[in-house]
Amino acid sequence: MTAINIDIPAGFERQSRRSPLTDPWEPIYSKQTPDAIVLGLRLAAPHTNARGFVHGGLIAALTDKAMGHSCGYKMRGTHSLVTVSMSIDFISSAQIGQWLTVETDVIKTGSTICFAQSLVKADDAVIARANATFRVVPKQA
Repeated sequence: MTAINIDIPAGFERQSRRSPLTDPWEPIYSKQTPDAIVLGLRLAAPHTNARGFVHGGLIAALTDKAMGHSCGYKMRGTHSLVTVSMSIDFISSAQIGQWLTVETDVIKTGSTICFAQSLVKADDAVIARANATFRVVPKQA
């Protein structure tokens, strides 16, 4: 059995915006920067595929979540966002025990559309990149 490093880097706290999709992957952490929300988690068995590498579905869900939350954060939480399109390039892989982060750059926010891109890193090595377009919708009361 491999020991898992559970140390969490400085600045990260348990995320406050949970989802039924990501609940089985908890604990997921977040860190606010002036321009975005960075997601992070320590990779464990529930995050992997049958070969023991981080699952592409996990990366897709976390990039969608990080980019959408970052656009909403940049818009000061005044709107909701719905994913219109998303593209991911898988560059490398990651394994159990590594610290995974999703770092987002909000490209443009507008009254109807928001664009973002992100880098996914495992122990600071880029393993994927993603970009997405979100539809801006009024928040429901």
